[in-house]
Amino acid sequence: MAGLHADFRAGARDVAPTLPAVLPFGIVAGAAAVDVGFSAIEALGLSVIVFAGASQLAAIALIGAGAPAFVVVLTALVINLRHVMYSASLEPRYRDQSLGWRASIAYLLVDQVYVMAALRFDADASVDRRWYFVGLGIPVWATWVVGTAAGVVGGQALPAWLPLDFAVPMVFLALLAPAVENRARAAAALAGGGIAVVGTGLPLNLGLLVGAVGGIVAGVVVDGWWEP
Repeated sequence: MAGLHADFRAGARDVAPTLPAVLPFGIVAGAAAVDVGFSAIEALGLSVIVFAGASQLAAIALIGAGAPAFVVVLTALVINLRHVMYSASLEPRYRDQSLGWRASIAYLLVDQVYVMAALRFDADASVDRRWYFVGLGIPVWATWVVGTAAGVVGGQALPAWLPLDFAVPMVFLALLAPAVENRARAAAALAGGGIAVVGTGLPLNLGLLVGAVGGIVAGVVVDGWWEP
C-alpha cells in the first residue's frame, strides 16, 4: 500500500478491525443465496452489485419464500432508506466534488463506512474526504465479496450450530460504541436501538427505519434540552 494516497491508507487501517465481522456476514449471505436456488454467479453478482447486507438477506429470504418481485424490491428499498439519512449527513462535505467521485462514494456507503467517516470528519478537518472514504469502503467491499464467495463454495458444509448470524449485530455494536460520546448521542442510541428491537415484527423491516427516526428525534430533544 506504499504507493497509495496517505488518507486511503488511513481509512483502510481504521476500518480493518471491523472486517473480521464482515466476513461471516458475507458467508451467511452467500450460503443463504445458494440455499434458495441462486447459482454461484447470481449469488456473487448480488453482493458485487447491491453491496447491502441486511437488504440482501431480506431479499434472499423473500425470494426463497416465493414472494412477488415488487415485494422483494420494496422491502430492500425500505431497509436501505437509512442510507438517505447517511447521504444527507455527508452531502455538505462532498458538495464540491465531481459527479464521478460522488457516485463512487455513494456505491461504497454502508453502515460502518458512514460511521467511521462521519466521526473522522468531525475530528479532523484536514483529511482528504475522498480518499479516506474510499480507503474505508474498498476493504469492506472486498471482504464482503470474499465472504460471499466463501459462503457460496463452502457455506453448506458449515455446521448448523456455528453462530455466524451473530456477526450481524456485532458489526453494529462495534460501530455504536465510539459514537456515544455525549448525552444526546447516548439518548439517540438507546431510543433508536430500543424502538428497532420492539419493532422487529413490523412488516417490510420497518422497525429499523422507525428506530432510526426515533433515535434522531430523541437525540435532538436531549441536545436542545441539555445544551445551552
